[in-house]
Amino acid sequence: MSAPEQLDASRARLLPWPRPDGGPCYLRTDGHGYVSRVADQMEAVQLGMGAEVLGCARPIIAAPGASATELRFAAARLAECLADALRIAESRGGRPPYGSGDGGRTEPGDVRGT
Repeated sequence: MSAPEQLDASRARLLPWPRPDGGPCYLRTDGHGYVSRVADQMEAVQLGMGAEVLGCARPIIAAPGASATELRFAAARLAECLADALRIAESRGGRPPYGSGDGGRTEPGDVRGT
């Protein structure tokens, strides 16, 4: 399953981690299995880390005396968190409804099945 076109789009979930080759990792699921719950938990952790990184980066960016090294470090961490958030948004936008009528989407930090 190396391409999303090969999957049943109504049951494929983009997972919050890549395949070993770096490509997108998909799971055929009804949204209630163990791997789905692990993915939900990982998404919650990633979004929480993004909020923490943003909170730490803002003062660095606002500091007039911040060095180029500090700014590059903050930018790199923010880019990592943005990539995670975009993957989560893509996954949630493509999820089928799992009985709740909300399209399977959760709010940040809402981990279903735990």
